[in-house]
Amino acid sequence: MTKKRILVVDDEKQLVDMVKMRLEANGYEVIAAYDGQEAFEAARRENPDLIILDLMLPRMDGYKVCGLLKADVRYNKIPIILFTAKAQEADITLGKEVGADAYITKPFESQALLSKIKEFLEIEK
Repeated sequence: MTKKRILVVDDEKQLVDMVKMRLEANGYEVIAAYDGQEAFEAARRENPDLIILDLMLPRMDGYKVCGLLKADVRYNKIPIILFTAKAQEADITLGKEVGADAYITKPFESQALLSKIKEFLEIEK
């Protein structure tokens, strides 16, 4: 069985490395990106099974990346988990409006993130 591929996007390299280690330990293949433009290009090039996307990113914010991917029929089936410190109701609502499938706030519980990933990737089977 091939490993599920997850694109992790955050401008904090240490956070990406930590999430990457945790996901790889759980049998996932991880692709990393550190800004919105890089994330958008990586998503289109790699066509991952799931995207974990920060909102506050250089070059293009996570809302824009999510909206662009969800508006494109080639990529709109990829589950996107917004992963951010922005926890206001307005932020969550905007995330839903641009098509995000889930919203997890930082600081986060690793187990909560892993169970949300598993939930989306189990649906795909």
